[in-house]
Amino acid sequence: MELDGNKRVFNRLGGGGASAAPDPMKQQKVCYHWRAGRCTRHNCPFLHHELPGTQPLNGSSTALKRFADDTQQFQRRAPPKFSGGSNTWGRVQGGNPMIKKAEKVCNFWMQGHCNYGDKCRFLHSWSIGGCFSMLTALEGHQKAVTGIAFPAGSSRLYSGSKDETVRIWDCQSGQCINAIGVGGDIGCMLSEGSWVFVGLTNLIKAWNIANSNELSLTGPVGQVYAMAVGGNGLLFAGIQDGSILAWKFNQATHGFEPAASLPGHTFPVVSLIVGANRLYSGSMDNTIRVWNLESLQCMQILTDHTSVVMSVLCWDQFLLSCSLDKTIKVWVANDSGNLEVTYTHSEEHGLLCLRGMLDPEGKPVLLCSCNDNCLRVYDLPSFAERDKIFSKQEIRAIEMGPAGMVFTGDGTGQVKVWKWLDSPVPQQ
Repeated sequence: MELDGNKRVFNRLGGGGASAAPDPMKQQKVCYHWRAGRCTRHNCPFLHHELPGTQPLNGSSTALKRFADDTQQFQRRAPPKFSGGSNTWGRVQGGNPMIKKAEKVCNFWMQGHCNYGDKCRFLHSWSIGGCFSMLTALEGHQKAVTGIAFPAGSSRLYSGSKDETVRIWDCQSGQCINAIGVGGDIGCMLSEGSWVFVGLTNLIKAWNIANSNELSLTGPVGQVYAMAVGGNGLLFAGIQDGSILAWKFNQATHGFEPAASLPGHTFPVVSLIVGANRLYSGSMDNTIRVWNLESLQCMQILTDHTSVVMSVLCWDQFLLSCSLDKTIKVWVANDSGNLEVTYTHSEEHGLLCLRGMLDPEGKPVLLCSCNDNCLRVYDLPSFAERDKIFSKQEIRAIEMGPAGMVFTGDGTGQVKVWKWLDSPVPQQ
């Protein structure tokens, strides 16, 4: 699957030079990035010390050595929702003024050897919106990370890669405690209850982390690219041959039994999601198919995308889809019950993955990775940009964690742990 696209050419927005007169009003504000320990602006117009009689914001510039929050229990958040009609989509009001279209991360800094230091005119930061802070980077995979799973109630993170290994990370220490060879490329991962599923070529491995039971689900022909679990207890898998296979868990035998095959797509199925008693499948044939979960029959074929449908997401009464055609489409049911596009958001690059979460104020946000090596964070339903996260290569896997944590895996094999900052971004 071709994920690479034309790289955006960035030109850093110019700032005041050394001779520029400082703004006395602005000088009375303390630099938010300095407080976080990551200000990269030369001749920053804001204070790099606290005002007399004030206390610094929570947090410090010291790098966190672990990514567990001792005050929080590991628990999965409920799916985020929002209220409002379809006519509110895309009505951008402001957005984050800290995000500038022409910002560019220093390539030398990314490699760990920029000689300009604080005088470098490019960013020395992995994000620019001030919403997320990177807690740590987990090193170990030798090839692209294609799946991340965080089982509910667990203190361990699972990551899968094209290097044919699943790595298990301890959430307290951030250390890899095991690397399991699976004998083939990993196309995707999924956690549901105590089960962790690993999509391979011609096979799905299922691990029960509660009792260490390991099963192999046969039947797929080719790579397993996507998996989802339905409310009816079925496990669905999107396969390279264009089919969708389903398994049912048998309580008596404690195993998974083949339940159904859903033919229809003419190219590999690369994205699946379950919502509103429907299964939605995105494919390299540029279509989305809508399946009834009870009859397992195709109810509708959505053909508005012009390239691979990389990811689908159910959000309240809406379906969101993203594609290599550089668009995110928002679908809503019409009076006849069929889905139709109510809003299209356009990007400059192809899109790879969608995930939703709630910010610390309980407002819905959308995370979407693009093949320009960036992950963008948008308010919903306005699509106002809140943050931008940078990576050495494209981010192919995103997983939600507890207490505002997000895990990302990129094309270099690196897994990063992010935390949503509790303090809102100040309007400088």
